[in-house]
Amino acid sequence: EETAKPYLYTVALDDDHIQAAVTGMSHAGILRFVFAEPGRAWILVQSNSRAGDGSITVDVKRNEIYGFNPVRRLYAGDGKLAGFSGYFVVRFDRPFTVGGTWSGRVRRPDSTHQAADHGAPGAYISFDLKPGGAVVAKVGMSFTSLDQARLNLDAEIPGWSLERVADEAHAQWNAALAKVQIEDACARRRRIFYTALYHALQLPREFSDVSGTYPEFAGGERVEHADGFKYFGDFSLWDTFRAEQPLLTILEPERDGEMVRSLILKGEQGGFLPIYPAWNTYTSEMVGDHADAVIADAYAKGIRGFDIDEAYGLMRQNAMELPKSRAAYLNGEGRRGLGAYLRYGYIPLEDPVADAFHKNEQVTRTLEYAYDDFAVGQVAGALGKRADAAIFAKRALNYRNVIDPGTGFARGRYASGAWAAPFDPGGHYSYITEGLPYQDTFFVPQDMPGLIRLLGGRQAFIAKLDGLFADGYYDQSNEPSHQIAYLYDYAHAAWKTQMHVRQILDNDYTDRPDGLPGNDDCGQMSAWYVLSALGFYPVTPGIPRYEIGVPLFDSAAIYLAHGKTFRILARGASEGKMYIHSATLNGKPFERTWISQSEIISGGELVFDLSSQPDPEWPSPRSDGK
Repeated sequence: EETAKPYLYTVALDDDHIQAAVTGMSHAGILRFVFAEPGRAWILVQSNSRAGDGSITVDVKRNEIYGFNPVRRLYAGDGKLAGFSGYFVVRFDRPFTVGGTWSGRVRRPDSTHQAADHGAPGAYISFDLKPGGAVVAKVGMSFTSLDQARLNLDAEIPGWSLERVADEAHAQWNAALAKVQIEDACARRRRIFYTALYHALQLPREFSDVSGTYPEFAGGERVEHADGFKYFGDFSLWDTFRAEQPLLTILEPERDGEMVRSLILKGEQGGFLPIYPAWNTYTSEMVGDHADAVIADAYAKGIRGFDIDEAYGLMRQNAMELPKSRAAYLNGEGRRGLGAYLRYGYIPLEDPVADAFHKNEQVTRTLEYAYDDFAVGQVAGALGKRADAAIFAKRALNYRNVIDPGTGFARGRYASGAWAAPFDPGGHYSYITEGLPYQDTFFVPQDMPGLIRLLGGRQAFIAKLDGLFADGYYDQSNEPSHQIAYLYDYAHAAWKTQMHVRQILDNDYTDRPDGLPGNDDCGQMSAWYVLSALGFYPVTPGIPRYEIGVPLFDSAAIYLAHGKTFRILARGASEGKMYIHSATLNGKPFERTWISQSEIISGGELVFDLSSQPDPEWPSPRSDGK
């Protein structure tokens, strides 16, 4: 009795004999309830605030219920007021009779106003309907004011037709999903792919009102205005810098530019670029400093519409400076553990990184800061800042300080230089974030040739990757593994990348309700699938290139923002063939394991001839030039 589509959800509430439907736009939604039974029809509206926060009010003259919920912070300053609120207005298509309000377990008949004195406040109303009668409710929301919530509602859903709104939402989603068209006889694979694309296009999300207003970052009390662009919020940067944001640089470059502009505004308003901004404020959640990667990647791929000089100043500040006050650091500003990182070139185990939601995790922080420093250096070089570019290029090699040459694995290290013991590369340690030393060893996207040399050369590197997969240490359910299958490309064993990527696509994603291997993490898990199914993946955001895997479909077309089309043909893909035997790009032999952003967005055709057997000779080692 349930249907779910990107543009419409319906469900039969059998216990109460009610048919419910809901659809919506960016800032407003519309719901319809059809009551089959005779008698009074009741609707309850409940705020999601906690005891002591916010209120709800019934306005009979306007046929409305409205209220507000003060936003509270997550992680850093957990539970503290963020300085702004969520405002909502629920407007009904017909008059109603007031039932009352409640808070917690306390009910107040005939009341029209309820504070959150005992719990989340709510209101209940009734309608006099004939059997089969319907009530339609429209809901507008805003993070700046009740007036803006009404303006958003009026702008996006001026009428009362749920079908009209569903049709508009249908058209919007169809246009978004149609930017990639695949040909595959298998309905299951089509469902998985388009569900993944649907997920990947949901976050980050619009935070500004239709009029452009939004609460200032990391304060919220002042109202800012986005002129001519949309301000975005809730960036899960530790996850999404890897594939989610790079996917948007191809499919929605203008929106990606608005997201970069939003990150820069957060840095300007808050004082530091955010590490992991949620609920429009700092959090100190997760590790790394990956706003650097998102900004560098967009700029390297030709996306503009933001102030790169302002962005670079903020990136450099994050990489070089701590906040001027202890209070600001505790607020979540700046890189965690930066002082120790600058002093030692790594974060030693003596520093517990206590003022973070994730404590310790010193090795992962070091590896990710080294990559972020690389991203800062890329922007410095592009802006002609040679001295800075040299500084950050050197710091990008700090990964060497936490990879033990004796074992060939990332490993905890003390300030004295001694390595933590005992040690098992497949063990769980507090100095690794959500993974294993075996996995983190391979997070050196900025210097794969250097990592290969450090681990003993090409054959030793391949053997170490083989061991990770053979011992069951690859984990698609979490982000630290996401680039690993593609690393064979750098060691001229591309057929092994093709084999492992195809196995992950086939085995780790399904069209069941539990069809993702792990938390989607704001689209990253799904973006991995979308890009990998198309045949390439961004191992190193900040460099405008993608490593070649193997396409899942016989044919795919990417319809680009400026009217051009990039087609990917994989002869034999639908027959289960997974190994590249030969390839052409626009009719010319294609003999390398990567493709550039410019080649994709220029349009054209990339054609693969696939085989059932591995072809270790594709491409020839000489083809890559090294």
